[in-house]
Amino acid sequence: MSEQPDDERLEELRKQKMQEMQEQGDQNEAQEQAQQQADAQKQALLRKHLTDGARKRLNSVRMSKPDFAEQVERQVLALAQSGRVSGKIDEDKMKELLRELKPDSKSFNIRRR
Repeated sequence: MSEQPDDERLEELRKQKMQEMQEQGDQNEAQEQAQQQADAQKQALLRKHLTDGARKRLNSVRMSKPDFAEQVERQVLALAQSGRVSGKIDEDKMKELLRELKPDSKSFNIRRR
């Protein structure tokens, strides 16, 4: 007789765990959908404010330095939202922006004696 309540308790715990996992999965799915929607909005704004050449240059940068490309995208979106971009950013403006945002290169001067 003592085994029956343990089995019921075990089954109850399994159901509870399954429900918790389902709820967590729903939350993860909602977060993923929100992230995808935000990415889609960001890409639409970038298409609106960048010419094809500028987008290609930014994609080239993304291949070698994804973090830096993300920083440039944030800067472009900030400029666009603040209204400081007149028209579209072309490839030359993108080059200039990349130069401005590029981290200072650390160079060493070695002198021989």
